[in-house]
Amino acid sequence: MRLVATTAFYTAAAFAEIAGCFAIWACLRLGKSAWWLVPGLAALALFAWLLTLVDVEFAGRTYAAYGGVYVVASLLWLWVIEGVRPDTWDVSGAVICLIGTAVIILGPRGA
Repeated sequence: MRLVATTAFYTAAAFAEIAGCFAIWACLRLGKSAWWLVPGLAALALFAWLLTLVDVEFAGRTYAAYGGVYVVASLLWLWVIEGVRPDTWDVSGAVICLIGTAVIILGPRGA
């Protein structure tokens, strides 16, 4: 059950972070209204809160393990929202990142 909850929190956090960052990107790089910053900052606050819900003893380990999920979510964003299909190198890199995430989350911890 812990792994399912962790996966859910990481996935939700990743999409909140990407949405927040994209809103800022849209404002600063795409010339969108400054009003885009309002939902962007709210999404970034949601992202930070969601990471606090992950049942891991240390924040640094939470952030490290989250990285792989973020990479995959970013590539899904690239594909679904921006309309650019990830290539073989994108997918290969994401798989490597997810392996790292699994090692961090599932690795045995000494006493």
